[in-house]
Amino acid sequence: MEKLVIDGGKILRGEVDINGAKNAAVAILPAAVLASNGKCLIENIPDIEDVHCLERILTDLGCKINKIDRNTLEVDATTIQRVDACTEDVRRMRASYYFIGALLSRFKEARVELPGGCPIGVRPIDQHIKGFEALGAKVSIEHGAVRVQAEELKGANIFFDVVSVGATINVMIAATLAEGTTSLENVAKEPHVVDVANFLNSMGADIKGAGTDIIRIKGVESLKGCNYSVIPDQIEASTFMIAAAATKGNILIKNVIPKHLESISAKLIEMGVKIEEGDDTVRVYVDEPLKGVNIKTAPYPGFPTDIQQPMSTLLSSVSGRSIITETIWESRHKHIDELKKMGADIKVEGRTAIIDGVKRLTGAIVKATDLRAGAAMVIAGLIAEGVTEIHSIEHIDRGYPHIENKFKDLGASICRKEVE
Repeated sequence: MEKLVIDGGKILRGEVDINGAKNAAVAILPAAVLASNGKCLIENIPDIEDVHCLERILTDLGCKINKIDRNTLEVDATTIQRVDACTEDVRRMRASYYFIGALLSRFKEARVELPGGCPIGVRPIDQHIKGFEALGAKVSIEHGAVRVQAEELKGANIFFDVVSVGATINVMIAATLAEGTTSLENVAKEPHVVDVANFLNSMGADIKGAGTDIIRIKGVESLKGCNYSVIPDQIEASTFMIAAAATKGNILIKNVIPKHLESISAKLIEMGVKIEEGDDTVRVYVDEPLKGVNIKTAPYPGFPTDIQQPMSTLLSSVSGRSIITETIWESRHKHIDELKKMGADIKVEGRTAIIDGVKRLTGAIVKATDLRAGAAMVIAGLIAEGVTEIHSIEHIDRGYPHIENKFKDLGASICRKEVE
């Protein structure tokens, strides 16, 4: 077991490169299973534990994985031998459910253990199942695993009851090899949904409308390998934007798509943060006192749920009252108790956090209750007076590659240590 130790109070300055998007990579890797001819060379893959987990699952299924470097993988799915994914790696991560859609699409059957992931609330897969059944699959839950089978898959018109990133991507993957045309409505529009669609199209799929209200998939007979580069991670980029604001620093954040960051930029500017956009860069700096704002999470292009936890740390350290309303997940305020240990003044009422800014946070022993909560605690440690120890950092490693090295390069006093 490891922990992060941070001696806070340092102003962050410098440049940081953003890695490929976690939420895109964890869908693209399972989608590579669809290539029955040729290999997929996937670049700009983040070097994180969730990706390593997917590598092991792909290998267990019979795929050949060639790690070119820590950010480039070659996946050969022509050697796949199994359609059941029932390992500990499958159980421990949420994104393993994308193997259901991929295996169903290519082999017309699959058995995949029910997924795990961060404990941020009830995360049903009913919309995934609805989509698979509409395409013609029979779905059952047996011994803790999802079993899907189909004589054939046929295109259908599918209207999702709720906007779901996972269901949108999973059913889109499943429909790529279905006979006829599939129309998906009330879909998620996040950048990583578009990225997965672009990856599938690079393999020979016929998908139009990703990023809009309706996605149409015209089924093709087979998919082939391709070369592809994952988009930059908007959540990692947003985390560094917030860290720059929280430490009153000046950071040039490189390898980003500024448009993907607009909802975060808008709230930071409302607080008084200065932001300068380039073609693929964002500079974030502070030269005046910041003020509180109100935030309500929403599907893209709204304010991302994945960023409300780091944002709550920033808002706890600025003057005035702020209110964060979480509309996506019902249990995404668990980190508030950890922030309170550091002196934050926050009350939680249902899905709403009422934050009254304090003059300072103080170092304490805290834990990362989930992935994005871990990022929130790192930012808290960076601005706190004294030393902060963050435990359960395996959550952080699931989504932030080499986080301590990146912050150290910006001037932070942060290191990773073994827990005694």
